[in-house]
Amino acid sequence: MDREIREQIIHCKTLLGEFPAFENKNTPYLPHELFERWFQIAIENGVQEPHAMTISTVDKDGYPDSRVLILKDLDEEGWYFASSSDSEKGKQLETNPNIALNFYWPTMGKQIRIRGKVEKMDQKSNTNDFLKRGTVARAIALLGKQSQMLHERNELEEALAEKYNELEKNPNLVPPAWTLYKVVAKDVEFWQAAQNRKHTRVKYHLHHGKWCQHLLWP
Repeated sequence: MDREIREQIIHCKTLLGEFPAFENKNTPYLPHELFERWFQIAIENGVQEPHAMTISTVDKDGYPDSRVLILKDLDEEGWYFASSSDSEKGKQLETNPNIALNFYWPTMGKQIRIRGKVEKMDQKSNTNDFLKRGTVARAIALLGKQSQMLHERNELEEALAEKYNELEKNPNLVPPAWTLYKVVAKDVEFWQAAQNRKHTRVKYHLHHGKWCQHLLWP
């Protein structure tokens, strides 16, 4: 079995498709502007879930941890996502606010890497974000047990039924730990794949409050 899976991994194809060229001579000064441009291209080309991103944090023992979340918003100040501050990621960010985001759209051969620190938004922003979530998502968040051990599946169904009833009685119910985070970037890299492996990489770096950009070797 080990040899079989190894052979399957070896023979998996990469960088399939006709990828767009990345003309980096006229890139915008601010990285979020280029991100918006690439995001729009992804939508126009039918990329599924282009707002899905890998978020990486570091735990108290120094081990990296990653998971996929949804981008909530974007502006010149940063990239936004939401979670409970009582979750594992929330606890990790409380101890170490350093964070990395990664967007990858394989059909476009595009990858965007972001590194920086998180900042918590105010309570009004947290509340507005939570109330925009669907009923199931709000009920699950209200459980307050993310990543804890689940002994029996029916425990989840019973607990959710209770939270549905709470939301029906009080549709504006918001858990106090719900937090909208802003990622303030210090580095943003745009990677455009090429089938000949001569990938184009443009890195933005914040230096003394100003964005600088330069090419990187593939």
